[in-house]
Amino acid sequence: MVLKDVLTKEAKTAFMLGNEAIVRGALEADVKMVAFYPGAPTSEVLDTFSAALDEFDYQMEITSNEKVALEVCAGAAFSGVRSLTAMKSVGTNVASDILFVLGYTGVRGGLVIVMADDPHAHSSQSEEDGRFFAPNAYIPMLEPASPQEAKDMTKKAFEISERHRVPVIVRTVTRVNHQSGIVDLLEFNRKDFKKVKWNQLGEKYVTLGEVARQKKLKMLERTKALSEEFETSEFNLVAHADSDIGVITSSVSYLHVLEALKILGLQNKINILKLGTTYPLPKKLISNFIKKLKKVIVVEELSPYLEKEIYVLSKDINPNLTIFGKLSKTFSEAWEYNPDIVATGIALATGSKKPNYQTIILKAKELKNDLPDRYPTFCAGCPHRATFVALNQALKIQVSKGQNHYFANDIGCYSMWIYPPISHSDSSLCMGAGVGVANGLSHVIEERVVAISGDSTFFHAGIPALINAVHNGNKFTLFILDNSVTAMTGQQFNPSTEFIAGGRKGKKVLIENICKAIGVEFVEVVDSYDVKNNIEIFRRALDFDGLSVVISRRECALYGDRVKRRKGEPIVPFYVDKTLCKRPYVCLRTFYCPAYELDNDKQPMISRELCDGCSVCSKLCPLHSVKRVEVKK
Repeated sequence: MVLKDVLTKEAKTAFMLGNEAIVRGALEADVKMVAFYPGAPTSEVLDTFSAALDEFDYQMEITSNEKVALEVCAGAAFSGVRSLTAMKSVGTNVASDILFVLGYTGVRGGLVIVMADDPHAHSSQSEEDGRFFAPNAYIPMLEPASPQEAKDMTKKAFEISERHRVPVIVRTVTRVNHQSGIVDLLEFNRKDFKKVKWNQLGEKYVTLGEVARQKKLKMLERTKALSEEFETSEFNLVAHADSDIGVITSSVSYLHVLEALKILGLQNKINILKLGTTYPLPKKLISNFIKKLKKVIVVEELSPYLEKEIYVLSKDINPNLTIFGKLSKTFSEAWEYNPDIVATGIALATGSKKPNYQTIILKAKELKNDLPDRYPTFCAGCPHRATFVALNQALKIQVSKGQNHYFANDIGCYSMWIYPPISHSDSSLCMGAGVGVANGLSHVIEERVVAISGDSTFFHAGIPALINAVHNGNKFTLFILDNSVTAMTGQQFNPSTEFIAGGRKGKKVLIENICKAIGVEFVEVVDSYDVKNNIEIFRRALDFDGLSVVISRRECALYGDRVKRRKGEPIVPFYVDKTLCKRPYVCLRTFYCPAYELDNDKQPMISRELCDGCSVCSKLCPLHSVKRVEVKK
């Protein structure tokens, strides 16, 4: 991240990430309140705002979940203050309760919701298509294709929001959030932050019964006005060609279309309609585009959101139009697109020569066959690895005594529990679901249920399910892996961290205090690195005839390393003393740290570049052959 480009006050061009461009657009729009729960692919929006906090006068919160983040921003917008939140599409599921209500109540100040889908599920548990939130909530939606559009649309979204008194969704996808490009920056025109007097605004935000019914009618009127405005939006582009074939597309698929047409030699030979306003759709614009065409190719990732609308329009405008898209099986609803996939689809629809990639694909498969399987794993020094080593030993003891287990995993770094060599997971669904399904399973299966949650996930969605377990007397074991940050998305702060946005001092919330306060009888806090002593504590938790909670605490290794480097403290690695090592391979078979490898003599050795100096392997070695490197003073 080049923060100086985001912060610069002069008008210039800069090379920046899509997420950084979103922040720049919001700053140019004089945003005053931002709130987030971290989640890829929008994490850099949070990180950039946090890094810039001392340079500007906006307020910022890193919240416990996306619903709270949107509510924080809604409160600011009710008072006429411009606010922004960003979340991934599955996070919008969590925020949808307040999202739908905001469609009814509206807002006074501009409220922008950046919502990112994740085609191909790079960092998500599903390929959710979040575009359907917009029509369901009657909230307008813009879709950028590039970093420049990400900046421009974010800025414009505030204007649209205030003009129509409604939140605006800026819908992105991973390849927009993480795309880099040249962005034109404008000068800042920011005003000083000032609190307002609520009783002077004359505002009221309520909806229920007859009030809701009347607001629904106003929502419909607002949507009609937005539709008319979007007919002439600068974000909708039409490229005409001397052809009776057209392409309708949006988001990053537009860029794939441009590349695909180059591949096929069809650039400037096919009409293109690129939509930037995808709810409400500019139906007149689309109708005028398709009315004289014989064929239209709809290129969009995930669901046939645009395609179905075009089918409806074509029925009256151009009933003989042939539509190629997902419903025609020209494109798949699975995974993200690339220029090659789009070129293949366009070739099928136009009768052009289909590009042949089989030779390349077959060669890639041939090369892949020579590579060993490499599963995702924990970082060197990760406290979760140490926790699972102890847990595995405790589970073996319990199995030998006749106790079998169901493993309810959750969303976080510890999700890698599902991969070899651990391979313990019977379910892994969504944030907090590990604790939730453990409640139901405890009633209906004979096995002892073992639920796993992280500290951030616990604060996000695990607390209500744990309260439910206490209230209903449900019996299972919950391991809360507290590494003090939201590690998987980039070590952002959460309530278990002593810092808040911008690295400012905050109040740390102790998980054990919450557990005890709601009535959990068995609560133990352990040091994740204390593997040998933890085995017995874990075994007792699994044996407990009731609800047991174990909090395994040690900060994220990467986060700890960053803190050490900032303080100028050395990270001292370990090494294997070959004179003592008899090659029993306990280190490899039980700890499987990525810092370990075998030398030419099949002797275990530790990479000094990767070793975090956590010391766990040295405690596990029965021969005491793993030693810390001496640091020269």
